Amino acid sequence: MKAPIVLAVDTNDLGTAQKWIEATNDSVSVYKLGLEFFLTFGQDGVRAIKNVTDADIFLDLKLHDIPHTVSGAAQSVNNLAPKYLTVHASGGRVMIKSAVDALPSTDVTAVTILTSLSEEDLFEIGFANNALESAVALAKMSVAAGAKAIVCSPLEISAIRSAIGPAPTIITPGVRPLSEVGTDDQKRTMTPSDAIAAGASLVVIGRPITGAWKDGAQAMQAKARLIADEILK
Repeated sequence: MKAPIVLAVDTNDLGTAQKWIEATNDSVSVYKLGLEFFLTFGQDGVRAIKNVTDADIFLDLKLHDIPHTVSGAAQSVNNLAPKYLTVHASGGRVMIKSAVDALPSTDVTAVTILTSLSEEDLFEIGFANNALESAVALAKMSVAAGAKAIVCSPLEISAIRSAIGPAPTIITPGVRPLSEVGTDDQKRTMTPSDAIAAGASLVVIGRPITGAWKDGAQAMQAKARLIADEILK
């Protein structure tokens, strides 16, 4: 049975990416293709991935520009029929709506606050409130603009779920599988199961699964299955 895992396909080798997907197809629900992948392999690369899986495709381009430009960019990937396409929520209501209108069959996914940003970074950029308050406000605005999915950190899941209700999809990176947790683990890391319990719909996982590739396809398949079982139990 597949788990609510989004596998981050972060590799500069298209053949390797296809093999990763073949090794994890039984466990993973969504494959995330990011900006580096898209700029390297383009639309043909996305099609090559779709040729080896019937799982959903998460096109993580984080569009952020004036509404007209975002609309055109979104339309340009319409033929790829991604399940999810990311935009930056900080681009504003009109920009988000322009993407929604351009891709009615795709779940436009608004990224709230990048997990790489500290509270100090946010205030330096010009945010008036802390990360949690800002992320909740951005999520509410994005859903009102038509976004069907939200990306947020694990620490913001509960507050955002409470604010936007049960319907929108919440996708969270920044999780660490229970099988990866050791005595020296970071205190703020959330396991995938805890993230789902907090209200997330999907969790993004990369190296804890793809790192097993060095030991071969069967090792990667086993690792994906182990993490999926942790989430589904």
